[in-house]
Amino acid sequence: MSTEPRILADRYRVHEVIGQGGMAKVHRGYDLTLGREVAIKILDPELARDMAFRTRFRLEAQAASRMSHPSIVRVFDAGDPALPTRSGPSIPTPPSGQRSALPGASGARGPGSGTQGGSAAQGGAEPYIVMELVHGTLLKDIIAEGPMKVEDATRYADGILEALDYSHRAGVVHRDIKPGNVMVTDSGQVKVMDFGIARAVSDSSSTVAETTQIIGTAAYFSPEQAKGESVDARTDLYSAGVVLYEMLTGRQPFRGDSPVAVAYQHVSETPVPPTEVDEELPRALDAIVLRALAKDPYQRFPDAGSFRAALKNASAGHTPSKRDIGALTSELYGANPRHAQETARSLRQLSTDTTMTRTQSGPPVAWIWAGVALLAVLLISVLFWVVSFTMRPAEVPSASVTVPNLVDMTSGDAEKALKEVGLVPDLRDEASTDFLEDHVIRSTPTSGAKLNKGTSIIVYVSTGSDTVAMPVIVGISQDAAKKALTDVGLQLGTIREENDPDAAAGIVLQASQEAEAELAPGQVVNLVVANGRVTIEDMTGWTLDAATKQLENLKLTATPVEIGECSDGQVPGAVLSMSAAPGEVPIHSTVELRHCTAPE
Repeated sequence: MSTEPRILADRYRVHEVIGQGGMAKVHRGYDLTLGREVAIKILDPELARDMAFRTRFRLEAQAASRMSHPSIVRVFDAGDPALPTRSGPSIPTPPSGQRSALPGASGARGPGSGTQGGSAAQGGAEPYIVMELVHGTLLKDIIAEGPMKVEDATRYADGILEALDYSHRAGVVHRDIKPGNVMVTDSGQVKVMDFGIARAVSDSSSTVAETTQIIGTAAYFSPEQAKGESVDARTDLYSAGVVLYEMLTGRQPFRGDSPVAVAYQHVSETPVPPTEVDEELPRALDAIVLRALAKDPYQRFPDAGSFRAALKNASAGHTPSKRDIGALTSELYGANPRHAQETARSLRQLSTDTTMTRTQSGPPVAWIWAGVALLAVLLISVLFWVVSFTMRPAEVPSASVTVPNLVDMTSGDAEKALKEVGLVPDLRDEASTDFLEDHVIRSTPTSGAKLNKGTSIIVYVSTGSDTVAMPVIVGISQDAAKKALTDVGLQLGTIREENDPDAAAGIVLQASQEAEAELAPGQVVNLVVANGRVTIEDMTGWTLDAATKQLENLKLTATPVEIGECSDGQVPGAVLSMSAAPGEVPIHSTVELRHCTAPE
């Protein structure tokens, strides 16, 4: 039996469910006023009975609707429908092979939500949100296929951070950044979903037990979320760091048998650096990812813009700053009394939570005694080292040498200078835009350090800046040119069309960069392409010979057509009219030149 489609606010027609979460269902819909497809999220009827949650749902949707950014799924409208129903025209199905974006379907969940629900035509006066309908693929589905290329992972992360940078400056914290809330469109554009809705969920829960029941995304929690503390924009940066880690390695930094076990790891355990999971990854990314996953919010990146800048520098092969390098040390994850107190408090909260199953009854006694024994051994070792050091005879000054300043030397001169003072050079290549090829960028240890003779010194030698060769694209189609540029790491810029009598539509006539030129990766190349047309003048009154010659110069075919004897005022052999109006005509087309003949 057919059912008339549901109409919200006398404007939005609700169609089939295209996504479902714990808090709401997302339907494909149609805006009858503006004549466009939309996505409509309708709150679960069970949650709609909670007026407090219902109010937060509406207010947060209104806050999200004020944000307009290419990397954020737009919120067009929100309200409480009166649920009238009427029939209307059908909506065309999305093109084959495309998938509709499900804003909020995967990540928006609420307390007391169920997994089953009625059709769009059922229910009471549930609040709804009308959003942009996007075609693409969820980031979680892309990650499910395995680790990504570094270029793709950093590009997607940059898109997420761009959206967060905008939302944070607008005063909106997402609180539920995860691959299920990120869509990659068919053109490669990143779209972040569920702004504001995650805040409403988070504000209605304060413990790990409630949060795992509501959201179920403990794998992307920040430590402060796991401990039920207040959160700010740096919480989103932590979750973005988890997503970047998963894109690079194909796995999450913390995994466990239950949400509580994962939350515990977020609070107290050190993540394994990405390069230990995949040795092929650039080491510069270790510092960035571990900085984003710092337990203390004050040790993370201060804002999304700083996170993006660090990713950009790492992608360009730049050396991480001292602050980023600190992420690879105990600076971020070492022993800290405040961290220990916070962890103990969090574990006490978890232990009193009766809604969750404990993964362990208590700390094993054997571990306590092992820790005491280890501490005793460490104290004895330190004491022995201090006594031995005070009794050691002073070193002979001649055994110590100073590292010379090697910066901007050639590799040969640097190697010679180190050998002269008794140090062992260890030359390593590194790309650099600031130093000429074969010139020293820096050394480790740096100049002025006092070392024993025979110590190895790492010398970083410039290989020059990385460049790519401009491919030959003149004479090929616009699509082929775009693929050729993308394959070598260049970007397609503006495309300007021109008339050309010899080239078919879409054929590249000119590029802003010469073929075989060495260009920086990511440089923009502008194109001039043929539009497949030429422009003809009004040749009425011209002689047949002059008009024919003009058309032949444009590679067109002129066909004289007699229309009878000339009347008064008409000149025999002159063009009276043309089959094509003056202006643009397709190349290689035929134009009739109509003329009259002299009367007999």
